[in-house]
Amino acid sequence: MTTKHDEADKTEQSPSLAPQQHSPEEMIIASRRERGAIVRERGDDPFANDAGALTTIAAVVAPFADARKPGAEGAAGKYDAAAVAAIVGAQPDAEVRVAGRVIAARSFGNLAFLRLRDRTGEIQIFCRKDVLGADFGRLAGSGGEIDVADHVVATGVPLVTKTGELSVDAKSLRMLTKAYRPLPEKWHGLQDVELRYRQRYVDLVANPDVADVFRARALIVRALRRYLDEDGFLEVETPTLVSLVGGATARPFNTHHNALDLDLFMRIAPELYLKRCLVGGLERVYEIGRCYRNEGISTRHNPEFTMLEFYRAYANYGDLMSMTEAMLRYVDAALAQSMPEAHARWSAARSFALDRPFARVTMSDAALHAVRALKVPELLAVADRGWRELVAFFQIDFGPKIKEWSKSASRAVDWGNFRKAYAKCENAGERLFSLYEYFAEPFLSSDYRTEAASLSEGGASKSIPVFVIDHPFEISPLARRKDDDPSLTDRFELFVEGRELCNAFSELNDPDDQAARFREQVEKKARGAEETMDYDEDYVRALEHGMPPAAGFGMGIDRLVMMLCHQPSIRDVILFPLLRPQAT
Repeated sequence: MTTKHDEADKTEQSPSLAPQQHSPEEMIIASRRERGAIVRERGDDPFANDAGALTTIAAVVAPFADARKPGAEGAAGKYDAAAVAAIVGAQPDAEVRVAGRVIAARSFGNLAFLRLRDRTGEIQIFCRKDVLGADFGRLAGSGGEIDVADHVVATGVPLVTKTGELSVDAKSLRMLTKAYRPLPEKWHGLQDVELRYRQRYVDLVANPDVADVFRARALIVRALRRYLDEDGFLEVETPTLVSLVGGATARPFNTHHNALDLDLFMRIAPELYLKRCLVGGLERVYEIGRCYRNEGISTRHNPEFTMLEFYRAYANYGDLMSMTEAMLRYVDAALAQSMPEAHARWSAARSFALDRPFARVTMSDAALHAVRALKVPELLAVADRGWRELVAFFQIDFGPKIKEWSKSASRAVDWGNFRKAYAKCENAGERLFSLYEYFAEPFLSSDYRTEAASLSEGGASKSIPVFVIDHPFEISPLARRKDDDPSLTDRFELFVEGRELCNAFSELNDPDDQAARFREQVEKKARGAEETMDYDEDYVRALEHGMPPAAGFGMGIDRLVMMLCHQPSIRDVILFPLLRPQAT
């Protein structure tokens, strides 16, 4: 028997029995769907695919560059109507056909104005009822079906409106794609940052500056390829599914190939395959490809990222430092040429200078300089005796002195985490790196700067990119030892405004030395270290066939785009970054 209580439960559980509640957004979507249905009822397709031959908006605007009136401070302002009319009149066929997304619309009785955007720019569509006839009635402001966010195609002749706006005087107007969802009325940057990353397709439409970053990214990659191609490098592709962990010290992602019943890893770097190419006689090779590291997410780390790696036979790490400076300036100049307005905006916001010679400092000198900069008398005395004495000094239990040192130090150091990290170090090289990492690296951008008086932009000082060179061999399992000090390697990392951008070194081509370092990595793994390499027997075999002396280079494309386009987070330069699943 059904009771009243049971009926109430059914009403709560069944959407068809409960009163329907619609949000404002749902009501807008429903209204737009109705307008799409009107188009279908008329016999047209609200998702048409017959735009026909089109003129880009940039091509429409280009002939009228000299018809701009001077604006404020000499900038280009409104258009001269007579000059535009003269240019149009001189053309045998002035009619244009443009298509794009409607990003704004205004209606004034028998007149309407649409703002249209395509991949090359924006232009106003001037709509007159007496000219468009039935097409005018299709504008939403006039009771029709075309809304902001829809894609339309318009045909007409360029003219200048009374306000000096270059426009297309529409002779025909037709919907191509109906947008069921509206564009956001407000898009408050960081306030909606998570939504921006999840719905990048909306972010690109709502924020033109965001779209500029991804256009710049494509230009940057293109310029890198051009620079390397013109320098005799060959672009190659190497496996992304690998059976061994190698090429860098990082934790990999695991996967499995069903047909071969084979456990595999997503590559963390293409290095070992590219160096096999050197053995085979491909003396200059590069790859721009995806790499995967099972690490934390931060403003500078994403689990999948894009790397440029190249290898150059008969070169050393000194050659690559000079090459790196030239390559970065080349790419920046290419970006400035292709996107002058956006580049000027990004360049003005940079706190670093690319046009000055980059600093070169050894890791040991950087650590010693940073310890001296603390101005702690006890540490000053030890630093004056060299980095090995400093490394040995910190092997004593310095915990009781931390409070005293932190009070007198001129810089804020993370003493607690430094103490924990130092205690885990197994050798002098790892201890030197720990000293550098905690005392020097956080202050590179303040320690290495331009001279303020030599700059034209208000006498402001900017940081200089820094090559940190000569890393200990214990933290560089693939780098060649220095001839004059085998405890160090011919290696550099490039830091720009305190952020690591590149890693490079003279390559280790001694198969016995390489085999010994692989064995050391395996031993570390056995002791529980996660970020280690496997023993790659085939790579050692390749070295036994003779790899020419060479230098290799790796750079994160994402970080390069962040640097050149002044973006604070790696997620701002990756179209669809990895995010946690959205809560439902």
